[in-house]
Amino acid sequence: MHEADFTLSAGPTIASSRVREALGRPIPFDYDPSFLVEFKTTERLAADLFRTAKDVVMMQGEAVLGLEATARAVVHPGMKCLNLVSGVYAAWFGDWLRSYGAEVTEVTVPYDEAIDPAEVRAAIEGMGEVELVALVHSETPSGIENPLSEIAPIAKEAGALMYADVVSALGGTAVEIDEWGVDIAVAGCQKCLGGPPGISLCVVSDDAWTAIEANPAAPRGTFVSLLDWRETWLASEGRKFPYTPSVSDVRGVHAAIAECLDHGLEEVIARHAAAARACRLGAEAMGLELWPRSHDYAANCVTAIRCPDGVGVSETLAHIRDRYGVMLSGGYGELTEKVFRIGHMGTGSRSLFPLVSVAALARGLADLGVEVDVGAATAATLGSLSESGAAVTA
Repeated sequence: MHEADFTLSAGPTIASSRVREALGRPIPFDYDPSFLVEFKTTERLAADLFRTAKDVVMMQGEAVLGLEATARAVVHPGMKCLNLVSGVYAAWFGDWLRSYGAEVTEVTVPYDEAIDPAEVRAAIEGMGEVELVALVHSETPSGIENPLSEIAPIAKEAGALMYADVVSALGGTAVEIDEWGVDIAVAGCQKCLGGPPGISLCVVSDDAWTAIEANPAAPRGTFVSLLDWRETWLASEGRKFPYTPSVSDVRGVHAAIAECLDHGLEEVIARHAAAARACRLGAEAMGLELWPRSHDYAANCVTAIRCPDGVGVSETLAHIRDRYGVMLSGGYGELTEKVFRIGHMGTGSRSLFPLVSVAALARGLADLGVEVDVGAATAATLGSLSESGAAVTA
């Protein structure tokens, strides 16, 4: 079976020619001085993207590894944690916290809504003491964006560490680590950055390092040890790795971040927002219902759409890929057969890619007998792109 002509899924996303070229370069010895410089430069570029002066640790493995590594490093038995749940990833993170022995309180909302900062403040007041607040900034499975900018200061006022999963947020929506007071953040490169999925980008604040050093349960001597990274790479000022890094992945990440910063982060975020709005308007014009209850907290990375009656998500996606060569996504976890997801991240947020995805979904549903307005969907999508100027953005 050949690859899809258009990968407009929830990630990994389309890699640009610049990223593909970087991935295809010769592989040097990882201690070659030129690569050591390249690795350190990539860390600095990532810090610029996070808007932080804090340490950035690039761990080998896609973002789930970074999430596990940072959580295991900071969480200790009995730690009082507030987990904010608006989707399947946050729910799974709560399971991790409990498995590490934390005392977990949760604020949970329906998976088609966002977390209310007022509920966070009330929960913290009810707990009396809280050591860590955890939030998924952009819930990719449900297309929901949570107000990290409002929640992080509330956590800091309470003296808690703020832990943020920004895997699908970085490069697609505003992420201001230092301004908002985020202590630990983990991002992936295969979402809005359009890079390879083999590296986790982890931000760790001084307060977080202090907590990690005081945690007897923090892993040491393992592939997921943050302390090993600090005591080798950071302490040696970039002269020694705790294990062999993937040179190719690092180069792909470097190219993806540099490309984003070269275009201008604000411009790239605006492009993602325009693509998301065009897809939402196209879906609604088609006659479908968005999964998020409000456009106000619909994510910039993916558009989540409720599956209409009379058709299944899996069969529709398979038909669209086979007939039109367009790869879209279904839901994830308990949402697998409830939603379609259109990815508009990285290259997929450019030009007419959003139109391709909306048109493919509309035509595919129509082929399967669902009453949708294909013409209205494409007109609304193209009109929105034209109005925003996204269709001609490089």
